[in-house]
Amino acid sequence: MRVDIPRERLKNQRIDARPLKRPIDVVRWLVASQAQDFAGAKWALGLRANGANDAQVEREFNEGAILRTHLMRPTWHFVTQEDIRWMLALTAPRVHAVNAHYYRKVGLDAATLRKATATLTRALEGGHELTRDELRHELTRARIDTEGQRMAYILMHAELDAAICSGARRGKQFTYALLDERAVRARALSRKDALAELAGRYFPSRGPATVRDFAKWSGLTIAEARSGLEAAAPKLRRRVGGGVTYWSGAAPARAQRSERCHLLSIYDEYISSYRDRSAICEPAYGKRLVGMGNALAYVMVMDGQIAGTWKRSSSRDAVHVHITPFRKLGRAEKQAAVAAAERVVRFMGKEKVLDWHIA
Repeated sequence: MRVDIPRERLKNQRIDARPLKRPIDVVRWLVASQAQDFAGAKWALGLRANGANDAQVEREFNEGAILRTHLMRPTWHFVTQEDIRWMLALTAPRVHAVNAHYYRKVGLDAATLRKATATLTRALEGGHELTRDELRHELTRARIDTEGQRMAYILMHAELDAAICSGARRGKQFTYALLDERAVRARALSRKDALAELAGRYFPSRGPATVRDFAKWSGLTIAEARSGLEAAAPKLRRRVGGGVTYWSGAAPARAQRSERCHLLSIYDEYISSYRDRSAICEPAYGKRLVGMGNALAYVMVMDGQIAGTWKRSSSRDAVHVHITPFRKLGRAEKQAAVAAAERVVRFMGKEKVLDWHIA
């Protein structure tokens, strides 16, 4: 059976399908959305939400409808209030195991981490939302060393232990809040039910995908991933193509938009949700992306395939978009790339002044 992986993933990820109503609906549909690059993460939600702009995503984040914390692998993710607690209970033990070496390396033993979390909790109680530097001051007052990478791991440990999560931004600065006070609608699930819940929402929003894709995305072991898939399987669709078993939702999303070109964050779930990206990226292009290292630009997708990179910058009334294709684009493809750049402009809420360039 032939499985059209790029086309189906674009639909199921709500990139080339009927958009969802609000940014929070996108986060809920995706279960969690990678968010260490905050600007790119906001655009990933805006791309999938009907008419959403940067200001709307920022507003829902500041109001606490959308939260940001360390969940999986480990990295920051957007997640909803109702999902944050059961997801942390499911995935945090694996992240702690990954981090254990680094905790020891920077001299953070269990007693120090308990003391640090207690100090952070006291500082944030009563609805206080404090910046990283303000929390560093509180830890220093408690005679807890925060030099080097210790501060980052202290905060991550407290996030993984469901003590703290994101607060509202203060200008361009991020703050932290108590999870108990910020996520008042958080659900709790048994581990068995959480595995089934995660699998039952991953495959409809990411399919066609394999159990190894699910394990890579979630950070779970293969055995745990299979257990979750087995529980969710009655509500999923199973197909075999090229000797590989793929799973997706029983009712695929309907295609409504069919733009040829999409300008995505490098951490967009279309890129980061899978162990094997060969269906959407030629090997030579994959090597080219890896070779760019820390200078990695965002990714241009043409007809579901990675076909170049792009960058953006903003002035007072314009968004500047620079697109670098990996191959020569035809006339229709260039028009599609310009249309994709115009969607970025609308999301940014700028006047309709677009300074774009295709290399």
